[in-house]
Amino acid sequence: MSREKCLPRLWLISDARNDAVLEAALARLPRGSGLIYRHYHLADAARFARFARLRRIARACGHAVILADSALTARTWGADGIYAPARGLCPRRAGLIRLATAHDLAELGLAARLGADAVLLSPVFATATHPGAAMLGRVRFRLLARQSPLPVIALGGMTAGRARTLLWRRWAAIDGLS
Repeated sequence: MSREKCLPRLWLISDARNDAVLEAALARLPRGSGLIYRHYHLADAARFARFARLRRIARACGHAVILADSALTARTWGADGIYAPARGLCPRRAGLIRLATAHDLAELGLAARLGADAVLLSPVFATATHPGAAMLGRVRFRLLARQSPLPVIALGGMTAGRARTLLWRRWAAIDGLS
């Protein structure tokens, strides 16, 4: 089976903003979606405890669980994979899904060369995470995504409605899915 067919189409990304509603958001996602757990705002012990709780819920719903951390930590914590900027992607680790973030063509190429399984291309639209940041917009996103050798997940201001107007089946959100 191809790498693209194994990847969830919908990804919920954790953040301090949506922490209080993550359990309910995970339960609402279609079976086989994914959780990208970041929670950079927590100290190590609290971050792991929160991860363990959300991992149990996500697994019960049939979701993949990706950790924004090292491959070693992902294995230790029982995650299905890692999430990192293209420049920070570690060497391949058997059995882990590797998601990279990218913002331009150079980073898309770098993610592919470093063996990512998919790339989150952002920001498509204005986003609360990076207020005032330049966005790709629909046209530039689609142009870049078509040139990517990897499956592309749209990120940045995404909602179900925006995914439909973008005509893109793979997308991720913090607020848009919370």
